[in-house]
Amino acid sequence: MFASGPETGRENSGVLRPLLVPMRFVWPYGGDRVFLTGSFTRWSDPIPMSPMEGCPTVFQVVWWLSPGYHQFKFFVDGEWRHDERQPFVNGNYGVVNTVNISGDLDAVSPRLSPEAPSRSNMDLDDVSIRSEPVPTMSDADLEVSRHRIATFLSRHIAYELLPDSGKVIVLDVNIAVKQAFHILHEQGIPVAPLWDSFKGQFVGVLSALDFILILRELGNHGSNLTEEELETRTISFWKEGKVHLSRQIDGNAGSYPRRFVHAGPYDTLKDVALRILKSKVAVVPIIHSSQDGSFPQLLNLATLSEVLKCICRHFKHSSSSLPILQQPICSIPLGTWVPKIGESNGRPLAMLRPNASLGAALSLLVQADVSSIPIVDENDSLLDIYSRSDITTLAKDKAYAQIRLDEMSIHQALQLCQDANSLKRCQMCLRSDTLHKVMEQLANDGARRLVIVEAGSKRVEGIIALSDVFKFLLDL
Repeated sequence: MFASGPETGRENSGVLRPLLVPMRFVWPYGGDRVFLTGSFTRWSDPIPMSPMEGCPTVFQVVWWLSPGYHQFKFFVDGEWRHDERQPFVNGNYGVVNTVNISGDLDAVSPRLSPEAPSRSNMDLDDVSIRSEPVPTMSDADLEVSRHRIATFLSRHIAYELLPDSGKVIVLDVNIAVKQAFHILHEQGIPVAPLWDSFKGQFVGVLSALDFILILRELGNHGSNLTEEELETRTISFWKEGKVHLSRQIDGNAGSYPRRFVHAGPYDTLKDVALRILKSKVAVVPIIHSSQDGSFPQLLNLATLSEVLKCICRHFKHSSSSLPILQQPICSIPLGTWVPKIGESNGRPLAMLRPNASLGAALSLLVQADVSSIPIVDENDSLLDIYSRSDITTLAKDKAYAQIRLDEMSIHQALQLCQDANSLKRCQMCLRSDTLHKVMEQLANDGARRLVIVEAGSKRVEGIIALSDVFKFLLDL
């Protein structure tokens, strides 16, 4: 039998409570079953830890400890582990974490008490398991990290991004928009390169933003989203006419590239990343153009996620050479954060309630020039997220032919996405997560942004996109 947690301390509270201090232990690295044990349990009777609500990879438990020096370890899925981010020593039980508890209960308990509603769980976690303040990093360390990453990206080429096997969907500019709409939905892809058979070359990319602009253009003219409109117009027609008109209506031409952005297999990874960032596109086609006059070959669709994956793989066993990677994201200028009370600077974070219309969401995606919008409740707690790529789900069962954008709610639109073949829709992180952990999450296929939430309440605190990470690392 495992001993119960805080209840054990409370059973003796009549005698010992004045000498005990509540301590919150956190294991933020995932697992199925996580236990805590240490010198305060005489290294027996492991204490079960519970996952935080909304953050299933973060386990916690509050335990009452006597003032003084304590050692502890975590038992994760049958293996003994310690947290390398916290103080640790070599002890009688191998490598163990350590904590020194002050006897000043009045100074500690208001910040650690589970009943204190004015403090977030994240604040509690930071106070309880950090015996030292977050280290500040010098400008020299920051420049060293950026220089090493830039050097790596400059020495490796786009050819290294090519997968061992795979396929790339290419669309002819003369096929109907309706057909293209269904292809992207059925293939589960947000973008596809465009081929002009008359010119014998690639001329652009069809993206989810195209469909957003097309559907909004139809809505601006009071038209139902009929199959006839989408079936009789080709991609080329919309690219050259309707999309330009919609762009003028929004006055946001800068966010939509007018020229075809691509790269060659021998361009550096830094060049690829810079083209994606400066052109504000999701992908850059890697095209090999032969000098013998034959048709160009499409080799791959390069993304920031693939480039980031190369960085993480290269520095996996030498992350200590990049001091910036060990910094928590809350301590560096990264991402877009919800402004604090009294702050007027910075770009506000776009969020919507689930009862907002789909039309409002699409307008916000275009006008705010963002790729996704957190959907929150009345307390700003995260419920879901609506992304540009979700527009292709309207092709499911020809939903676009049965709706008006201003009559369908975000909640109804998200129900169409429930069985989409993708990773977890709401990928989250905590403000205390290190840049290294955030980069590894974003390097996963399909992860283009992380929503920063408060542990427990899931209140949205900010959002970090792939582009934010590269702008910071490359000092753009």
